[in-house]
Amino acid sequence: MKQFISILSILLLTSVTSFSQSIESKIREFARNEYPNDSKMQDYVYKKQISAYRYMQSVTDSEVEKIAVREYYNDYAMQKYTYNKQSSAKNYMKTVTDREVKQFSYREYPNDYSMQKYTYDKQLSGKNYMKSVTNSSAKAKARREYPNDYSMQKYTYDKLAY
Repeated sequence: MKQFISILSILLLTSVTSFSQSIESKIREFARNEYPNDSKMQDYVYKKQISAYRYMQSVTDSEVEKIAVREYYNDYAMQKYTYNKQSSAKNYMKTVTDREVKQFSYREYPNDYSMQKYTYDKQLSGKNYMKSVTNSSAKAKARREYPNDYSMQKYTYDKLAY
């Protein structure tokens, strides 16, 4: 039994070491492809990618991680950036209060929290703007053309009224 555990431990250690070397060589190749004639930039990219790779190994939101990996499969620095941006937007969307605008944003971008946040902010701004406008005929026409899209209502209103 002891011999079996020893062999299993050696195999596990070997596979972890080879996996680590595989990631390192993959990242080195990535850096060489980015800057084929600049060794200093290759080193810079390598360090940045390794750091981002380690960061991505520690993330806790698997849903957001999938978004980041899907967007930038081979670029760990961009995965890290995307993960942080998506995670922040996801947390933001948990706090928003306008249900109608939130539903619109979710319908438009069900798998992208960053775009949900952007859309929510644009739509809410447009909704508040449309509450304050005074040209009733331009307002009515804008609402008719885009009954569910406050951002487009604002755009249409501004085109008609000014």
